[in-house]
Amino acid sequence: MSTYAQKKGFGATIWDYLTTVDHKKIAILYLIAGGLFFVIGGLEAMFIRIQLAVPNNDFVSAGLYNEILTMHGTTMIFLAAMPLVFAFMNAVVPIQIGARDVAFPFLNSLGFWLFFFGGLFLNLSWFLGGAPDAGWTSYATLSLESKGHGIDFYALGLQISGAGTLIAGINFLVTIINMRTPGMTYMRMPLFTWSTFVASALILFAFPPLTVGLFLLIFDRMFGSNFFDVAAGGNTIIWEHLFWIFGHPEVYILVLPAFGIFSEIFATFSRKRLFGYSSMVFATVLIGFLGFMVWAHHMFTTGLGPIANAIFAVATMAIAVPTGIKIFNWLLTMWGGNIKFTVPMLYAVAFIPSFVAGGVTGVMNAAAAADYQYHDSYFVVAHFHYVIVGGVVFALLAGAHFYWPKMFGTMLSEKLGKVTFWLFFIGFHLTFFVQHFLGLMGMPRRVFTFLPGQGLETGNFISTIGAFLMAIATVVLLVNVIITSVKNEKVGNDPWGDGRTLEWSISSPPPYYNFKQLPLVRGLDAYWLEKMEGKKEMTPAEPLGDIHMPNNSFTPVVISFGLFVAAFGAMYRVDGDKEWALPVLIIGMAITLLAMLYRSVKDDLGYHIHKEDLIDEDKGGKA
Repeated sequence: MSTYAQKKGFGATIWDYLTTVDHKKIAILYLIAGGLFFVIGGLEAMFIRIQLAVPNNDFVSAGLYNEILTMHGTTMIFLAAMPLVFAFMNAVVPIQIGARDVAFPFLNSLGFWLFFFGGLFLNLSWFLGGAPDAGWTSYATLSLESKGHGIDFYALGLQISGAGTLIAGINFLVTIINMRTPGMTYMRMPLFTWSTFVASALILFAFPPLTVGLFLLIFDRMFGSNFFDVAAGGNTIIWEHLFWIFGHPEVYILVLPAFGIFSEIFATFSRKRLFGYSSMVFATVLIGFLGFMVWAHHMFTTGLGPIANAIFAVATMAIAVPTGIKIFNWLLTMWGGNIKFTVPMLYAVAFIPSFVAGGVTGVMNAAAAADYQYHDSYFVVAHFHYVIVGGVVFALLAGAHFYWPKMFGTMLSEKLGKVTFWLFFIGFHLTFFVQHFLGLMGMPRRVFTFLPGQGLETGNFISTIGAFLMAIATVVLLVNVIITSVKNEKVGNDPWGDGRTLEWSISSPPPYYNFKQLPLVRGLDAYWLEKMEGKKEMTPAEPLGDIHMPNNSFTPVVISFGLFVAAFGAMYRVDGDKEWALPVLIIGMAITLLAMLYRSVKDDLGYHIHKEDLIDEDKGGKA
């Protein structure tokens, strides 16, 4: 095993990451790719805010504005928030449940590469004739009329990415059900694992409706079908149903893992067991369940009728109850705790009022009669960003500081972290708080400019200043990452000193097999229990033995690349004047199918790390 420890060259490191099936390296890939798309989505947001800084601005044209707006929403939800959530799931969950890896390491890699090539395909639209321009929800009325290939990039790119997400969700479900270490019962799982479990179940049920909707859109645009064409007997409202049956659970797919990250942070930095653990678990499950019963609250103005509107309004208000339970439990965790205001804890404390504000406006939107006034106004933009930024982005920033030492073995600077926090926190509230009032004053969503003398100038200008503060905060965070990586000061297994769960019981970063011997879990906060008894390590649940490990594989990259190539062929085949399109489609599908066949017939039995090597490693480490 000594070969593993040797320094690798740049090319070897790239090859290692291209072929890796190790969940910890895949977490880093998700972090890098998600971070890159986060920056792209952020730049698009800046263009939106610059355009709306003053009335009658001509910074971008109306058509380009629609493209930027569409790509901002699509990028942030599908290509930034989702993969960054998956980064923490991959980095933490297998170690939290005492597993050596996820259930299907090969599929874990395939899930990442499908997401990456789908996202790359979507963003290439900027350079190949124009980006999608029908809003991130791509309502069928607009998307069927959209000229050029923008919407085709959207439908095919999200289809490829969505397949990767679905694979990842199934993988985590199987991992959490089957691979928990001895003693790790369901009611001893850390809350981040619980929230990952419920979010993965949501992915399993929410992504197929999106897949179906995108297929129907592709058929309408590329093969002349009429699913959504009213003139030919189709129905555009069906797209809205399919999209929101996915779209509302998607909010909880993002927010539940965010809740999980905050639950870990509150318990760690209050030096207390999480208050009301079992009620937190049931609230998480209930949010997941109710999340599927509220999709039509996005459609109160489509004319579903008073009975449907009333049912969905009540269900929407009901979902505030389990969320409220969580808020009170977090507050009571801090109550009487020995609180340390580290950077992750600052984000966690700031999250509570920010998210509650988003929740309150959510209940306001849930009143169907009132929603007729709020709908399509900036009030909804403000509500949505208070939930997604105040909930999910705060959690991602908190999680980045909290788990950075576990993922990379180095600590991000607390000083720079606090600068990032205050800039981002103030910038966020400056940007979006004022948008509630802009909406109530009548400013519609998705407009590329507004007229002077309507009373909207001040609010929009303040909003733009806030956006610049958030941009500066992101730059400070990147500087922090670079400085930390250059300094490379190593930290121990429990860098915060108060780690409670299994991931803090092994070295930072963890060895590639995670645990020499699977740990024995004797209760909630397993590592904390051992520390209370004066032990430095977990009690093992098995004797030291050989560890079976999976081989690296280049096949996931090839499978994903084949679909990426085929998507171009499928898209340009419609034009009729491009003879190369059909061969490209066939070649792309052939690459994917041959790679799948190769995977099926190749006997890949993995390899074993022998017990003797583990003992030698121990001696080497102690010497």
